[in-house]
Amino acid sequence: MRRGVPNLLKNGAQHLTGLDEAVLRNLEACKMLSELLRTSLGPQGMNKMIINHLSKLFVTSDTATILKEVEVEQAAAKILVMAAQMQEQEMGDGSNYVCMIGGELLNLAQDLIYQGLHPQDIISGYTMAAQKVTEVSKNFVVHGIDTDELVNVDKLAQVIKTPISTKQYGFENELSKLVAEACVAVMPKNTFNFAVDNVRVMKVLGGSIHQSYVVRGMVFPQVPISQSPSLCDIADAKIAIFTCPIDAADTDTKGSALLSNAQELMDFNQDEEKQIEKYILDIKSSGVNVVVTGGTVSDLAAHYLEKHSIMCIRLQSRFELRRLCRATGARPLVSLGAIPPEYQGHCSRVYIKEIGLDHFTIFEHNEGNECNISTIVLRAATHNTLNDVERAIDDGVNTVRAMGKERRGIFLPGAGAYEAAVAHSLQSFARNDVSGIQQYAIEKFAEAFLIVPRTLAENAGYDAVNVVANLLEIHQKDNNTESLPIGLDIEASGNRVQKPFLNVNDKQIYDLYNVKMNALRLIMDAVCTILRIDQIVTCKKAGGPQIGAHKKLASQQGAEGWDDNDENF
Repeated sequence: MRRGVPNLLKNGAQHLTGLDEAVLRNLEACKMLSELLRTSLGPQGMNKMIINHLSKLFVTSDTATILKEVEVEQAAAKILVMAAQMQEQEMGDGSNYVCMIGGELLNLAQDLIYQGLHPQDIISGYTMAAQKVTEVSKNFVVHGIDTDELVNVDKLAQVIKTPISTKQYGFENELSKLVAEACVAVMPKNTFNFAVDNVRVMKVLGGSIHQSYVVRGMVFPQVPISQSPSLCDIADAKIAIFTCPIDAADTDTKGSALLSNAQELMDFNQDEEKQIEKYILDIKSSGVNVVVTGGTVSDLAAHYLEKHSIMCIRLQSRFELRRLCRATGARPLVSLGAIPPEYQGHCSRVYIKEIGLDHFTIFEHNEGNECNISTIVLRAATHNTLNDVERAIDDGVNTVRAMGKERRGIFLPGAGAYEAAVAHSLQSFARNDVSGIQQYAIEKFAEAFLIVPRTLAENAGYDAVNVVANLLEIHQKDNNTESLPIGLDIEASGNRVQKPFLNVNDKQIYDLYNVKMNALRLIMDAVCTILRIDQIVTCKKAGGPQIGAHKKLASQQGAEGWDDNDENF
């Protein structure tokens, strides 16, 4: 009989306990995850080439995309991955920050365990340090914008430049201006109701990023059914949106018609034509000159729509129909006929435009009209570049959303300045205000925050050890006044520069306060959860024989039909 806990479990289950088998194994896995992602931090971060299980290629430095596609299997590392994914969902940015600092905290906790500290002592010290960081962070705020400045394109572009530059360094000025214009166009009076989904991106292959622009409305890759010159550009459009086909009505039950001669066949066809034309005349008499449908459009209906000068567009996605309803103020209709004014949508202009090698239909509002949805027409040379730039735009829009939720924006210094200031504050707190064994954990917490400027220096090609030491020395001199906005200058010439520093206010490098605080909360949840794990129980996997064990299975049971190629499935 098996002894211990395995005696309680099914055959095939695994039980790991102790420092080496459980605790340190989890900490090592999280450390490796942090090492995988930290080289992608900052404007000089390196890209990762990911080929997922469907053989789709991703070349990106976006942490959320990397974590989604690599499919992390280790259980403790999954906890850190889930924290990063939650940061992406709530704030849209900072997922690398969560993984990197969380992994470093667990890596330094490994050193403390080797020194003899109990995990509960480490958790207690880390909790005290996190509370101290929350208290002192408000003292480090260097910039802020109010509610009325959230509708100022220049002010908004200034503060969203940093999250965009981490993904698309060199294009941050153009992209931040585009994102600011698109967000201001759809910003509601109550900024709390700002929705990320109201800013759309239409990716057009060809051209360069500098040719991108913003449309106050929606852009569709479809063209009207009839491309008559008179129906390619309609001003002051009144729009009807149908979810049903534009065709003769079908009966609920099937019937048969007995036709005895050619005249009866002619009369039958004429009745159908009259019915469809009546539908189109009813639509025309309502003042509608643009029809959008999610169903099919018969040839006969298309003929009468063109005859009565009505543009008709077919959209197959019901989600796009809903967004178009929101963009134009229309209500979806389920049957043909006369359309009341309250069900009609309005748009300043509906027209066809050639962008690159394709034609697009654009629903556009003039500057003075209310606009519920805006679209960024994004140009780039390759599909991979388009996807990567779209992720950078998504980070910028989510930053605007986070500011809208608070009805203001307060910012901490970027470029590693905030982390260096926090590290100095925690070191002083540990030496002067804490006398227990938690002092060691608080000092490690301070050391973990220095991973951010160290990584920025390494990715920029600097001597990270000397650069971080010099940066910390500057902050130790006068932490609350002149030294606070001093961060790392990644554009300093020479890879052996010892003091490549700048004032973040000069370059307007800011990090949103809410992003950092939310990341700190998620980091602490994940780190404390992992440190509390002392045993690992892996249950027997469900299902039949596992792939890769077929040779052993065949030798034991005499099974036939297995060969070496089966490992590839």
